[in-house]
Amino acid sequence: MSYGILFLRLVLGGIMAAHGAQKLFGWFGGSGPAGTAAGYRLLGYRAPLVMAFAAGLAEFGGGLFLAAGLLTPLAALGIAVVMVNAIAVVHWRNGFWNTNGGYEFNLLIWATAGAIAAIGAGRFSLDRPYGWEDNISGAWWGVGVLGLSLVISALTLTVGRGRGMHEEHAHTADHEEAAPRAA
Repeated sequence: MSYGILFLRLVLGGIMAAHGAQKLFGWFGGSGPAGTAAGYRLLGYRAPLVMAFAAGLAEFGGGLFLAAGLLTPLAALGIAVVMVNAIAVVHWRNGFWNTNGGYEFNLLIWATAGAIAAIGAGRFSLDRPYGWEDNISGAWWGVGVLGLSLVISALTLTVGRGRGMHEEHAHTADHEEAAPRAA
């Protein structure tokens, strides 16, 4: 089981770190902070540059920490928050299936982050030398990560976004290059 958890952490963490690097540094074909902020502006966020850095840091830092198995529930929380926001703002209106731009994969990433928090980082992790692998994992950690991601996202979506965002404007932003790419 430890090898499976390691593989899952490395793949999910690596992919999320790469997504964060797109937002923070413009690596891997990303648009960097300015381009990502432009996308967040189109999506109706009040402080788009702050959101660009927050999402980029949650993905980049969360991904690296998840891959390393360090502070695993915190890493999972960062990833889960970004996924809930992506689902709510970009993907929900397109339905479930990813083929239509839906939230299928974002939901899978959200659930996987919660599951890893519940299972724990495993034997091959940086949580283990500190004795944290059994202390910061379990069903309640998974439930806590998923529940807290919903609360943080609700705050982000209500306080962080302006009123009167037009649906067609958001739809246009979803298909422009400047729009931030959620996993």
